[in-house]
Amino acid sequence: MGKVANQSFQTAIFSYIGVVIGYVNVLWLYPYALEAAQLGTFRTIQDLALLIVPFAQLGLGHGITRYFPKLEKGQTAFLSFSLLIALVGFLIVACLFWVFQDQIIALFASNSPEVIQYLWIVLFITFLALANSLLDAYSRSYLKVSIPTFFREVLLRLLTGIWILCFLAKWISFDQMMYGLIAVYAIPLLGMILYLAWLKVLNVDLSWDQFPTGFRGDFIQFSLITFLATAASTLIMKIDSIMVSSMISLEANAIYTIAFSMALVIEMPRRAISQVIMPVIAQHFSENKTSEINQLYKQVSHRQLYLCLLIFLGIWINIDSIYYLIPNRSIYESGKWVVFWIGLGKVIDAGFSANSEILVFSKYYKFNLTATVIMSGMIIVLNYLLIPIYGIEGAAIASALVMLAFNLTKFLYLKVKLGFSPFGLESLKIISLGILAIFFASFIPEFANPILNLLIKSSLIILVYFLAAKMGFSGKEELDWLSKKLKKPGP
Repeated sequence: MGKVANQSFQTAIFSYIGVVIGYVNVLWLYPYALEAAQLGTFRTIQDLALLIVPFAQLGLGHGITRYFPKLEKGQTAFLSFSLLIALVGFLIVACLFWVFQDQIIALFASNSPEVIQYLWIVLFITFLALANSLLDAYSRSYLKVSIPTFFREVLLRLLTGIWILCFLAKWISFDQMMYGLIAVYAIPLLGMILYLAWLKVLNVDLSWDQFPTGFRGDFIQFSLITFLATAASTLIMKIDSIMVSSMISLEANAIYTIAFSMALVIEMPRRAISQVIMPVIAQHFSENKTSEINQLYKQVSHRQLYLCLLIFLGIWINIDSIYYLIPNRSIYESGKWVVFWIGLGKVIDAGFSANSEILVFSKYYKFNLTATVIMSGMIIVLNYLLIPIYGIEGAAIASALVMLAFNLTKFLYLKVKLGFSPFGLESLKIISLGILAIFFASFIPEFANPILNLLIKSSLIILVYFLAAKMGFSGKEELDWLSKKLKKPGP
């Protein structure tokens, strides 16, 4: 775990810089510069594009990570081969988007007609995000994670914020701002290309005959089998926003987006660790080191649960103060319980550790496809049932329920097939620590100043966690690791 922790450090730093920028964008800049309907349009177009990406990717991202360790040479040819297949996937998706455009328009015609005139932007963003995701997976296979994270988490959000500021300054119209999203997604892609070229791992190489016998067929088969799982997983993450826009309104999606973005920060430790452990798990499976994988499974669960629960508690006990600082808070604070349910789902996901990553790179990867497709159907059904009753909170509850069912299913499968389990006494200690922290926080009186409230309550939570770590109850490993990193930062 030490190797993974070291590799995760820079990635986590860039992730949290991105979080800070994202928070400024989402919690202040967007609601200040954009009307609720404009914000809903702005997010719906991007969510729709990112929803399509995994269908165009055809599972190649996981395929690159799994099969890269099997190559002794021809890595650049492997990338060229993958990009060509991805281009075919994009052309298929683009054709389907054009063929079914009337049905897509009909989804938004009643409640969100403003979206329709910008639907053509979706395919441009899809293409750019698709290429970026493959280059990211290729870079990750070399264990070069931090710089791609910078482009994805920091630069993209920084450019988006700057572009919104241009609109706020009235230098561009809303139409121009929407069209400019194409450039916003193109610049990080250009950065990835230049970075890989600088590493000297990016060349136009079509010498595919150097691949081992059967390599191409196995790679394509694995990618195509896992692509539905990847697509369904993204569907689980993005469909709620699309359905809120189509079933309620763009204003409701704006409220949901603000709340969802707050909760999204909870999973940042999980995302940072996941980027690093995927190639490690793939390598362990190729060497049949199952005991190492099970050990990693437990360690990742404890670290993710510890950090993600801490962030969740910090957000939830300060939720009123956070909303107080948001411009036009009277519009957006109705999404408070969305933050709770989505955040709870993220904590559950973190606690169940790297079950998806283990399944994808194991011989049981087909089960991941089955489970994910079933869960994607479940999220659609639950949204249709709960949104009419509970509104945007119904979408959030649906997401939390699916996250629980999804992780529980994968956990039981890994337990039966491989004997793996991420839970233990440490898991109970971490949960107990979280309950204890929120118990103490409940006794703090509310002050008139929301910033003072935020500082006092956050300080108490951190103090409880710090004392528990110093006493050896829970979090000692995390505290020691953080102390070493703060004294001597390094890769």
